[in-house]
Amino acid sequence: MSNVLGSYALGLDYGSDSVRALLVDTQTGAEVATNVVYYPRWKKGLFCDPTKNQFRQHPLDYIESLIEVVQGLWAKAPQGAAQKVCGLSVDTTGSTPIAVDEMGTALALKPEFAENPNAMFLLWKDHSAILEAQQITAAANASSENYLKYEGGIYSSEWFWAKALYVLRHDSDVRDAAYSWVEHCDWITAIMTGTNHPNQFKAGRCAAGHKVMWHESWNGYPPNDFFVGIDPLLNGLRDRLPADTQTADKVCGTLTAEWAQNLGLSTDVIVSFGSFDCHAGAVGANVKPGVLTKVMGTSTCDITVASYEDIGDRCIKGICGQVDGSVLPGLIGLEAGQSAFGDLYAWFRDLTTWPIKQINTSSLFDEDVKAKLIEQLENETLAQLGKAAALIPVGETGITALDWVNGRRTPDADQSVAMAISGLTMGSHAPQVFKALVEATAYGARAIIERFKEEGVTIDHVVTIGGISKKSDFIMQTCADVWNCNIDVLESEQSCALGAAIYAATAAGVYPDVLSAQAVMASSVEKTYTPNPVNADKYQSLYQDYLALGKYVDGAK
Repeated sequence: MSNVLGSYALGLDYGSDSVRALLVDTQTGAEVATNVVYYPRWKKGLFCDPTKNQFRQHPLDYIESLIEVVQGLWAKAPQGAAQKVCGLSVDTTGSTPIAVDEMGTALALKPEFAENPNAMFLLWKDHSAILEAQQITAAANASSENYLKYEGGIYSSEWFWAKALYVLRHDSDVRDAAYSWVEHCDWITAIMTGTNHPNQFKAGRCAAGHKVMWHESWNGYPPNDFFVGIDPLLNGLRDRLPADTQTADKVCGTLTAEWAQNLGLSTDVIVSFGSFDCHAGAVGANVKPGVLTKVMGTSTCDITVASYEDIGDRCIKGICGQVDGSVLPGLIGLEAGQSAFGDLYAWFRDLTTWPIKQINTSSLFDEDVKAKLIEQLENETLAQLGKAAALIPVGETGITALDWVNGRRTPDADQSVAMAISGLTMGSHAPQVFKALVEATAYGARAIIERFKEEGVTIDHVVTIGGISKKSDFIMQTCADVWNCNIDVLESEQSCALGAAIYAATAAGVYPDVLSAQAVMASSVEKTYTPNPVNADKYQSLYQDYLALGKYVDGAK
């Protein structure tokens, strides 16, 4: 530990719906203050069309919310806390790229593109680019060098190249104005440090390695000819991306005068390279070889690490990439996940409450009152479903469901598949269906764990973070029973922001490396779920029904 006294690190975590700021005492690991701000345009559903798998976010949501969340943090933190911040780091969802012009300006920040969804960030869950992803996968498989071998062997519509190509094909205005494309975690870091111009832009290892096909063995990205063979619209884009990348514990720069003023901080504050939320969350969860960290939110992201010796020259099939230093420098970061977890429950909630929202209540109360009642109803619906479902014995419903309501991320990415439910009868009621959906998400997670093990990656222990892990005993106990292993839930409410703060403390020189920072700052365990042996035994058989249904749906596409 350095001799920096009273220093704070600031972690900024951009999720799907909101940005969270967490202030951490680097000397004690105490979480000093936290604040959350929701994106205003996203909250209104602007620029999104779920029927087309279109989920876009305006860069102003990110900028305005960042200023608001940090300025609001100082109202909650001890007096003078802002003057003690030594470094900050940002994590975001991903892959969430945006087109920028020759000056590095995000197109949606220009007046002519201010309302154009194609000029905005394509959120991780945007699946517009299924065809483009399939074509990239086919090209890699036909190439003498498979450029997807370090990314699980299958390119996803959730990722950088597919999304960029989709927009270039479908929007000539954006195509003509776009000079390059940038991931959210790199863009927000670049604008804060004034390095967003393409001549100065620097890329983080996390996004580049897991989503942009960067690898050291081919000196950056696959050759231009590979991309031109997919579509000439990609000609030259790889040469406008930085060939060098840096891990999240390295210094990207310091705050510009403008951003220091925006955030109430000093221009001496160190800004480290950006990362993805799940990778930072794993750092906050004290990830290590043999430990799988599962970030459980709207979707899930599963992260573990392995040594170079353990991985060797093996390429792990069907996951979201294996990248040197993407989580912990000196280890290979391995990523998997589910495209829907909490989103599946939210879908069922919206399905069951839809008629109530349509009732004309103007004669009873005004719209503001109705909105508050609906919000209360939505919050209570899942809680009541969970209580009732928890009382249903395992195996009694006869219902089997898939968790692919937003496609399948892993194992073996395929965003063209859809979910299915079998075994419904006239006697099936809402809690039974909800129980089947919860079991489906647990089965999907088990499939990931088993794929890691089949590929020779050691998984001895599971640690969970994220909202669902803190809110629902029923869901967590179901997971413990289905996975047949203990599950630790962390104490921190903001594990991803905590991981970002650990990166920031390391970059600022408070600690010599991430492991040293983790020893002081990482979260402790709050609760452990232990499998019920009787239920775990029943789920061994029921999991086979899930696999059989998935095989049927895969074959019937």
